[in-house]
Amino acid sequence: MNQDYYREVQLPSGVVHVYAGPELFQSLDYKVFEMANNNLQIPNQAYMSYTPDVHVGIGTCIGTTAVWKMQSGYVSPSIVGSDIGCGMRVHLTNLHKDELREVKLRRKLVKAIEKYVPVEDHARGHFSDIRLEHVVTKGLHGLPKKYVPDGYSPRKATSLTHVERSRFHLDEDALNLFPERVWHRAHRQLGTLGNGNHFAEIQYVEIAEDQRSLAEEWGLFDGQVIIMIHSGSRAWGGSVSQYCTSNMVKMMHAAGLGTADPRLAFAPLEHPVAQSYVNLMYSALNYAVVNRHLIAYAIREACRDVFGSKFEMKTLYDLMHNYACEEEHEGEAFFVHRKGATRALPAGHTDNPDPFLSTGHPALIPGSMGTSSYIMVGADEGKNNFYSICHGAGRIRSRSATKRLVTLKEFSSVLRVGEDDEIVVNQKSLESMIDESPQAYKDVDQIIESVVGAGLARVVAKCKPMAAVKGI
Repeated sequence: MNQDYYREVQLPSGVVHVYAGPELFQSLDYKVFEMANNNLQIPNQAYMSYTPDVHVGIGTCIGTTAVWKMQSGYVSPSIVGSDIGCGMRVHLTNLHKDELREVKLRRKLVKAIEKYVPVEDHARGHFSDIRLEHVVTKGLHGLPKKYVPDGYSPRKATSLTHVERSRFHLDEDALNLFPERVWHRAHRQLGTLGNGNHFAEIQYVEIAEDQRSLAEEWGLFDGQVIIMIHSGSRAWGGSVSQYCTSNMVKMMHAAGLGTADPRLAFAPLEHPVAQSYVNLMYSALNYAVVNRHLIAYAIREACRDVFGSKFEMKTLYDLMHNYACEEEHEGEAFFVHRKGATRALPAGHTDNPDPFLSTGHPALIPGSMGTSSYIMVGADEGKNNFYSICHGAGRIRSRSATKRLVTLKEFSSVLRVGEDDEIVVNQKSLESMIDESPQAYKDVDQIIESVVGAGLARVVAKCKPMAAVKGI
């Protein structure tokens, strides 16, 4: 392990493993270690680490991997996060960036996407014919065939195979806990982005010189236009988190469990409250992967309106970065939590989906708005960190602080407004999105450098933004 990018930090309650370069490590807020110390007080913990994009969250930092052995395991809604199943999806197109050279065309494309993907927070999605109970119990396999157009044609199928997990199995009785209003709202939100840092972005690819063979095997080429989507489980996941955290906290008080942070909820895996959460969490993971799939389906329809029926948009990969599940590591069963952390498996790892068994799967890392994103692949040394890497750039300023400190001129400059290579956005007023400017985040290039330097993963391609659709 390269000691420039890895440190063991001894805290009163245990050790947290930190993967970050010197500058990033020195800039960490003391609160991330205070929070780690609280997390390490949960009994029987086998391992805990931070990725270089780590920053303070509610109960647990974003950028956390926390692990228990199954036979003595715990589960924590706080170490999953409220947006359960939030994650990334990338689709490959048959377009070259030169075909989107004109700013007018990029604006036309953004407008078309807005027509198919509702961006207002309370807007209804366009998929009222889909049964929500099928979505939350069967994941992608619960969709009507028309929404999985390539799912049953072996030569083209990527929708069901090029995903981290297409379905989580659960005890469906747990779903009876939810009132009708939650079902109604979640059904309306299918195929919607949500606001905050969620987005759909049009990017083009620059292949890393030493990964050209792998990139070609994945279907990537220099200058290729791709679609990157970032969204999660919307109101369904939020309701799961709120309901289960409340019940878990009541159980903790009755049992005399807790830490210095009252917002840190946890329970032994065998406890009924924990089992209820795990089942409902799995339903939210099913919702999240379907939601990203439907957003992509809608974007494909929008692109065909603009580019015609010859436009192609195949799934590269879909993955999560807020979840917990059972995994096998070196022959032993563990319950692994990732909050703002991405699983990155190397070639040959048996947990890779079949199409990626020989290469390792794509690990999708978004940058901040106006900066590059990355497609990576896991390395063998990643086993030291349970194959977890970063999930993005990592916020360093609150939304309110960003609005105070960043000027509209500075933000416009980042987006190249008025230039031929302007990054076109859907918002009429940039001022309404200034809290998502790059100045609110860490430098994503430094984050990636730390991941590569620590030997956890390698860069396959850099993805540069051309246009973005954000929720309002």
